[in-house]
Amino acid sequence: MLRYKHFFIAAFLLLSKFGYAQCAMCKAVVENGDISMAEGVNNGITYLMVFPYLLIGVLFFTLYRYRKRIKN
Repeated sequence: MLRYKHFFIAAFLLLSKFGYAQCAMCKAVVENGDISMAEGVNNGITYLMVFPYLLIGVLFFTLYRYRKRIKN
């Protein structure tokens, strides 16, 4: 089990760099701006993407704890 956990953590860290992208509209706006504006847009997109993943993570953790409590 520990082996799988390490694998998923490593895969998440390695693949998260590829997910750092923009939508077509954001890219068009950023191409006309400067580098600091592009970094700001990327950071904003990343910030907005974090919360749905956190909510799903909390949901799965809660379900895991609930099922573990029922088995005991």
